Amino acid sequence: MLSNFLQKQQYNYVRNFTSKSAERIVKQQLQEIRNAGTWKAERIINTQQSASIGVEGTWNKVLNFCANNYLGLSNSPELMQAAKDTIDSHGLGLSSVRFICGTQNIHKKLENMIAKFHRMEDTILYSSCFDANGGLFEGFVDPVKSKVAILSDALNHASIIDGIRLSGKARKMRYNHIDMQDLENKLIEAQDQDVRIITTDGVFSMDGDVAPIEKICDLAERYDSVVMVDESHATGFFGKTGRGASEFCNVLDRVDIINSTLGKALGGSSGGFTVGKKCYIDMLRQRSRPYLFSNTLAPAVVGASIKVFDILLKSTELRDQLEKNTLYFREKMTKAGFDILAGEHPIIPIMLYEGKLANEFADEMLKRGIYVIGFSYPVVPKGEARIRVQISAGHTKEQLDKAIDAFVEVGKLKGCLKK
Repeated sequence: MLSNFLQKQQYNYVRNFTSKSAERIVKQQLQEIRNAGTWKAERIINTQQSASIGVEGTWNKVLNFCANNYLGLSNSPELMQAAKDTIDSHGLGLSSVRFICGTQNIHKKLENMIAKFHRMEDTILYSSCFDANGGLFEGFVDPVKSKVAILSDALNHASIIDGIRLSGKARKMRYNHIDMQDLENKLIEAQDQDVRIITTDGVFSMDGDVAPIEKICDLAERYDSVVMVDESHATGFFGKTGRGASEFCNVLDRVDIINSTLGKALGGSSGGFTVGKKCYIDMLRQRSRPYLFSNTLAPAVVGASIKVFDILLKSTELRDQLEKNTLYFREKMTKAGFDILAGEHPIIPIMLYEGKLANEFADEMLKRGIYVIGFSYPVVPKGEARIRVQISAGHTKEQLDKAIDAFVEVGKLKGCLKK
């Protein structure tokens, strides 16, 4: 008995010692982040997501220029009503996964609409695009039965990187950012593999730069490879009819797999999907772990998303307004003397380079009624801190002008304008 008592005491001692050591180390590392001036504080919004929002600690509403609400649909009355109607007809949730008892007719309807929009054969829904990327590579082809190489752009989103890490025995190869010569070299190295998958963001979220998907497709055809594009920062608004970077690059019919989100331009709620050839989607339904072991996408999200694709299939009005707003803001800010990465996307990086400066700049902007966020390491590489502005179709010209005036005022205060 005494022996059992001593064993329990020893266990408790080790457990407490380990906990305290971890706590001390974590607190020290948190303080280092604070000291570096790169602490990421969460501001509290107390209104609906919109071009104009209420932020706790401010005396009035502020203009929002840092959301992924590209089409201004996050508080759309049409979408909210569709969500409410779907709750009435289909309930709050399925309390299950899809293959057990979690598939409703609305899930199939949405999958068919997404496939139609992207001009693909079939779609599979996920609770997020993070899950779609996390479940793609492991489930796509069995790396035990076939030799698989995955070639990934060096600046791909974290969810793609994590998905590749989960791909088991697949050969993992990273090519330099949008470097087609390096990609070709890696494809040549991978010719001993049975399957080669090239994966890239369509639009890269920190810089707003577009992958050269046409050249990627050319290399894929030359070296018998599958092309997968993540269109999270493009679906619904980028390209001639809003079908993403693949359409922007005129290769919509040459991309094999598209992953994207329902949680950015398409209403801002949650959910993601993979769309592509039916055989690929069928395999994911059999093997993709985030799909097989996660609850079905909530009916309210599905109902709102059906309404979104109904809007997108009928009109490009919102997409066209966003393009006008983006061109106007880019032109005015460049003329004012800011260092802006060139492009056509509504992600507009205002380069400040120093993390502390970026955070201070964002704080000054909030005082002037403009809500933006400073981005610094490790979200972006060291020495490349910036304010990432994101334009919405919901912004009026007056709101854009107010933001530009505030940027100029703070830019002069901080000495950030080109002379």
